[in-house]
Amino acid sequence: MDPLIETAILFVLSLLISAVIIYIVTKIFGETEGFGTALLAAFVGAIIYTALYYIFGNIADLAGLKWAASLLGGLGWLVALRMLYKIGWLKAVGLAIVIWVISAIVGYFLPSLGTTGPL
Repeated sequence: MDPLIETAILFVLSLLISAVIIYIVTKIFGETEGFGTALLAAFVGAIIYTALYYIFGNIADLAGLKWAASLLGGLGWLVALRMLYKIGWLKAVGLAIVIWVISAIVGYFLPSLGTTGPL
């Protein structure tokens, strides 16, 4: 298979899996928004995280603080999550932590099912 097509398929699958996780966690937390909001949160979150990590990654690497770029990317995603779901900071942090934990667990098991790449 063409690497570009394979990458696009894996991106869409990762986006859908992330959206399902976000949807389930937000429902557990009592949110009423639908799957479309979860899909948007997954997509916007991926763009914001990647952009902030890319912009600040090289600067942070020069200072020996590569983790700071990840933190800024995570904070950017947190702001997006907060705005999309119209929730407070504390609830957004709680949602984000549960989403990240479940994503890490799912991401750990997916490679054993024959998929590649991060969740």
